[in-house]
Amino acid sequence: MKQRLTVLGSTGSIGTSTLDVVARHPDRYEIFALSAATQVDAIAAQCARFRPRFAAMASPAHARALRDALAAQGSATEVLDTPDALEAIASHPDVDAVMAAIVGAAGLAPCLAAARSGKRLLLANKEALVVGGEVFMSAVREGGATLLPIDSEHSAIFQCLPEDAASWPRRVDHILLTASGGPFRTREPASLRDVTPEQACAHPNFSMGRKISVDSATMMNKALEVIEARWLFNLSPDQIRVVIHPQQIIHSMVQFKDASVLAQLGTPDMRVPIACGLAWPERIESGTPALDFSRLTALTFEEADAVRFPGLHLSWHALRAAPGTTAVLNAANEVAVASFLERRIRFDQIHRLNLETLEAVSPSNPDSLGDLLDLDARARSAALHGAGRLAA
Repeated sequence: MKQRLTVLGSTGSIGTSTLDVVARHPDRYEIFALSAATQVDAIAAQCARFRPRFAAMASPAHARALRDALAAQGSATEVLDTPDALEAIASHPDVDAVMAAIVGAAGLAPCLAAARSGKRLLLANKEALVVGGEVFMSAVREGGATLLPIDSEHSAIFQCLPEDAASWPRRVDHILLTASGGPFRTREPASLRDVTPEQACAHPNFSMGRKISVDSATMMNKALEVIEARWLFNLSPDQIRVVIHPQQIIHSMVQFKDASVLAQLGTPDMRVPIACGLAWPERIESGTPALDFSRLTALTFEEADAVRFPGLHLSWHALRAAPGTTAVLNAANEVAVASFLERRIRFDQIHRLNLETLEAVSPSNPDSLGDLLDLDARARSAALHGAGRLAA
C-alpha cells in the first residue's frame, strides 16, 4: 500500500523538497493533506498536482482565497480553517506519516497530535522538542509514534548511531553537530552591529526562509539543534558538541567510547534526509547528485567561537537550567529575529534580548501543552517589551 502523507508547512523549503521526493516515487507515496500559512497561489498549485483530500490555511481569509482558487480549477480538495485543522490532518486515522515542517512554536500542537496518534513523524520542526521537551517525548512514547529526525545534522547522527538504542549509553561518548558558521564566520565580532537583514539572510550554502537564515547567522539554529539532540538521543548536555565545518559535506558525527568516529557525508541538499526519513530503514532515490570525491576541496574544521557566536552557548545554559527554560529561549529568539527583520533592533542586539528574556522569565516546570503555551506567551510578552526598550 502507498504511504499516505500529511505535509505541514508544504510551501516552505522543507515542504517543497518533500513534495519533490514524493513526486519521484508515485508508487510509494500519496499526499493526504497539505498546510500553509499565507501562500495561496503556491499551495493551490500543489493541490492541483498532488490532489490531497484536505488543505489547511492559517486564517479564514486565506482559506477563502484558497477555496476560490481551487473551485476555479475544479479541485475536489477540501479546505480547512478551524482552529484545530492542523491537529486534525496530523492525527487523521487515514494518515500514515506526517512531515512536520512548520517553523516555530506554532508547529508544537500538530506535532503532539501526530505523536499521540502513533504516526511516523518526520520532524523538521526544532521547536517541538526545544519547547516541548519531555512533554513531547512522553507523547511519542505513549502514542507509540516513530520519530525520525529530518534536520540534516540530526538525521546524520541518527544514521551513525547503532540501531539498538539501549546500547547507546555504554557505546557512545559524545556527538558532534557540524555547523557552516553562516555568512559571518570570518567577520570581526565588533562589525556585526551594522549587519542588515539582507546580509544575514545570505546563507553561503543553502537558500532558506528568512527566520532560519538569521538563526544560521547568529548560530541560534545550532543552539536549538543542541537542545533538540538532547531529547532525540537522550544525551546529557556534556555529550553534545559543535564544530564549524564550512563545506557542510560532513553533516554530523558520533564519537564512541573507543575513540572511533562515524560520520555521515553527502551533498548539502535537504532532499537526502527527507528521503531517508520517508523510507527508513530502506533507501530511495532523492534527486540529489552524489558526492564526487575527486572534485571535493579540503574539508576544514574550526572551533565554534563563543565571542562571535554567543547565542550558541545559551543552549547548554538553558539545558542545565530549570525545565521550561529552553521554551523561554525559543520564544525570545523568535521575537528577537522578527524585531531584527523589521529593523527595530540591531543584529548584535538579538543575543542581548534573548539573554534579558531568560533573566526576566522564570519557568515553573511545565508538564502540559497548556503550560507550555502559557510559558511561551509570557516569554514573548517579556521579549516584546525588551525589544521596544532596545528600539527606543
